[in-house]
Amino acid sequence: MKKRIGSYPRVRIEGGGSGVVSQAGGVLLVETARKTGLDTEISAALTPWRRPRAVHDPGKILLDVALAVALGGDCLADAGLLRAEPAVFGPVASDPTVSRLIDTLAAAGDKALTAIRSARAEVREYVWTLAKDAAPDRGGQVIVDLDGVLVLAHSDKQDAAATWKKSFGHHPLMGFVDHGSGGTGEPVAALLRPGNAGSNTAADHITATQLALAQLPKRHRRGRSTLIRTDSAGGTHEFLAWLTKRGRWLSYSVGMTITEQIHQAVLKVPASAWTPAVEPGGEIRDGAWTAELGGDTLKGWPKGMRLIVRKERPHPGAQLRFTDADGLRLTCFATNTTGGKITDLELRHRRRARAEDRIRNARATGLRNLPLHETAQNRIWLEIVQLALDLLAWMPMLALTGKPRLWEPRRLRLRLFSAAAQLITTARQRHLRFAHHWPWTDVITDAIRRLDTLPNPR
Repeated sequence: MKKRIGSYPRVRIEGGGSGVVSQAGGVLLVETARKTGLDTEISAALTPWRRPRAVHDPGKILLDVALAVALGGDCLADAGLLRAEPAVFGPVASDPTVSRLIDTLAAAGDKALTAIRSARAEVREYVWTLAKDAAPDRGGQVIVDLDGVLVLAHSDKQDAAATWKKSFGHHPLMGFVDHGSGGTGEPVAALLRPGNAGSNTAADHITATQLALAQLPKRHRRGRSTLIRTDSAGGTHEFLAWLTKRGRWLSYSVGMTITEQIHQAVLKVPASAWTPAVEPGGEIRDGAWTAELGGDTLKGWPKGMRLIVRKERPHPGAQLRFTDADGLRLTCFATNTTGGKITDLELRHRRRARAEDRIRNARATGLRNLPLHETAQNRIWLEIVQLALDLLAWMPMLALTGKPRLWEPRRLRLRLFSAAAQLITTARQRHLRFAHHWPWTDVITDAIRRLDTLPNPR
C-alpha cells in the first residue's frame, strides 16, 4: 500500500492545450446581449464616435468592457479576459484602443452619457416585454430604490474628498428597480458625486430620480404606478414637493428623521392605537408595532402625506438613540399611498433594505473602486458598471428559474460563468460542450435553451 502525501491529488501541469474555452459560461451574457438587442442598440448609439476606417465598433468595445466587469473584472484591462476567447466573445480591441474610446466618450460629456442611457432605456422596455410575468412591473407598479454608496479612493482622484464616515473617496447616488421577492434588481441611475456630498441633498435626489424615470418605460415615467423609495436622506420638503408636483404625481415611501416634534407625538399615541407589525409571510413580527401620526406633524408637508412610525425592540448589542422611547427603537417614514393597512405599508417600506443587497452586488461588479482618474472618465465607468449589472439582472430574469433566479453575481460567476467547455466545430458550426460532472451544467444548458426560444430583436 502506497503512502498518501497531502490531501489533494497531484496533477501534472503542461502548456499548449487547445480546444477548451475558459469562462465559457459567459456565453449566457453574450446571448442575453444578443437576444435583447443590447449589442445593436449600443452600437447604434455610439456611431457618432466611430472613427473613419476604424476596425473596432465603439459599441462593441464598451459592451466588451461591461461583459468583463460582469464576469468579475474591475478595470479596463480586464477586457483581456474576453480577448483570450475570440470563439465566444469575438474580436476584442486592444487595451490602448479601449482607453482611447473611454477618453473620447469622456470628452463628449453629457452627449455620450445621454446616448448610452437612451440605448439602455430602449432595451429595458423590450426586455420587460420579453419577461412577461417575470417583469418588475407585472403587478402594475414599479418600485425604484434610491440610496447612496461610498466608494473609497486610494489615490488623489478628481473630486475624491473626505466622506461623512471619515474615509476618502466618492459618494455616488444610485437607483435600482426592485424585482420583488422573486428576483433581484436592476440599476436605473448612477449619479457620481464628490465624497463630501450630503446624504440628504434634495437636488441630487431629484436628479437621480430624473435619471431613473428616464430608464423606465414611458408609461411609468409619471403617475402613481411608480413608487420612489428612499431612506431618511430623501425625507426633505423640496424632494417630496418635486415628487408630488402637478403632472408628475409619483408615489413615494421615504424615511423621515425623528424630530423632537415627531418624538413628542409618538409619546402621546395611546397603547390601543399601536398595531403589531407583520412579516412578509403575514405572521406577526415579534416585538414591533406601528401607528400613524397626524395633526401638527403634517403641517408644511405636501397634501395627502401620511406619517407612519414603528417602534421595535432593538437587536442585542444595538445602542438606543436619544430619539428612542421606553427602550424601543423608533423609525418613521412618509407615504402618499391612500389605501391599504399601515402594517402593509410599513412592510413595503421595510423592504427598502433590498437596496443594500443591490449596492453589495454593485460593489462586487466594478463599484468597489473607480479605476480612472478624471471625473468625466469615471462617469463613463459608472455607465459600464450599470451595463454589467443590467446583463446580470436580465439574464436570470429571462433564462433562469427557481433558486438560480435569485443568485447574486458572485454565485453566478462561481457556478455558471466560470465553467469551462470544450469547443467543437462540426458542419461549419461551433458548439460548446460543458462537462457532465459539473453540478450546474443543466442550469447552463437549460438557460441557453430558454434564450434560444426568445424572438430575435427587430
